Amino acid sequence: MPGYRAGTLRPPFTSIDAVRKRMESPSPSALNLVVELDGRIVANGGMNRFEGRRQHAASLGMGVHDDFTGRGLGTFLMAAMVDAADDWLDIKRLELTVYTDNAVAIRLYEKFGFEKEGLLRAFGYRAGEYVDAFTMARLRA
Repeated sequence: MPGYRAGTLRPPFTSIDAVRKRMESPSPSALNLVVELDGRIVANGGMNRFEGRRQHAASLGMGVHDDFTGRGLGTFLMAAMVDAADDWLDIKRLELTVYTDNAVAIRLYEKFGFEKEGLLRAFGYRAGEYVDAFTMARLRA
C-alpha cells in the first residue's frame, strides 16, 4: 500500500513476521485499534502513553488502507482514540507528527482540535528525498 506507507516512517518490504511481532507484542501502555471490513483489516490506529513526568501525554499514529480512504475510517479511529484518552485514560496531551504534504491527515487532526506546534525539517526520508513534518498536539481543557 504505497499511499499508507508514504505517511509512515516504515520502509517498504517489511516482512509479515516483523509486522505480526509488532502487532502481537504491544507495549502494555499502548492502545491499538483496527477497523475490519469483511474479515480484512482496512485501518489501524495506536496510542502510546508516556511514562513518568509525561504520563499525562500520549503519542498517536494511524493509517487507512489505500483502497478505503475517503470513507470516514480515519474520523472513526480518531474519535475512538480521543474518547479513550479523554474519558477513560485521563490523558491531557495528545501529540503526533505528520508530513507537511499530507493535507488530508492535517485537516483530520485539526478537526479534532490538534494544532501545529512546530516544523521538523528533514524529518524523514521518503522516495529518495528528505521530507518535513509538523509536530501537532491537542490539549484537553
